[in-house]
Amino acid sequence: MRSDVIILAGGLGTRLQNLLPGIPKPMVPVNGQPFLKYLLGYINKFNPSRIILSVGYRHEQIWDYFGNDFEGTDLIYSIEESPLGTGGAIQKSIQLSESDNAFVLNGDTFFDVDLDQMERQHLNNQANITIALKEMQNFERYGSVSVHDNRITRFIEKQFIEQGFINAGTYLLNKQKFLDINWPDRFSFEKDYLEKYVEKHFFAPYFADGYFIDIGVPEDYLKAQDDFKTIFNRQE
Repeated sequence: MRSDVIILAGGLGTRLQNLLPGIPKPMVPVNGQPFLKYLLGYINKFNPSRIILSVGYRHEQIWDYFGNDFEGTDLIYSIEESPLGTGGAIQKSIQLSESDNAFVLNGDTFFDVDLDQMERQHLNNQANITIALKEMQNFERYGSVSVHDNRITRFIEKQFIEQGFINAGTYLLNKQKFLDINWPDRFSFEKDYLEKYVEKHFFAPYFADGYFIDIGVPEDYLKAQDDFKTIFNRQE
């Protein structure tokens, strides 16, 4: 893997606060270990040179647990003193990256994607951004994504859909093309970049059918407790 990896780990975890008050969302325990530890372990299998943690709310808990190294991989911290939105957090973090492209992953989702293969496709396409898409049936919790001629053409608001592709929160972003836009300090990556630039820039899809979970809601957080016993025992 040539590209650095950014993990958006600054989430407040508002919907999980009743279950787990005072814990940053990426640090919520799954079978006794922080969710973020599983995510870092998965990324580390692709041998990244460094992982940048974009942190904010109670980031001291993350530093105290992981420090500046995870199983031989450097951990770099990009600390938000005040909330910057997802776009502002990425803009701040990606400036710490030393690679031409950077993966961006949500710190509260796990998607089993071959990051090496996704990187090869991204470089071949010379895309502004490559977005991992997951096919789902009978869903309304997520927005969907339209694809035509190997380009993402539209992001559709949340509504019930019998079958479609969702944006699964795993991105590979061309650093310079992203930073060439004159961004404010605080903005939404989804609204201000993805939705506004989808027709102007080359947004490439990467189709993957691996296991996916978003622990942002209590029912899926509880589901992860069972799922991870099987998944991570199988991978070890």
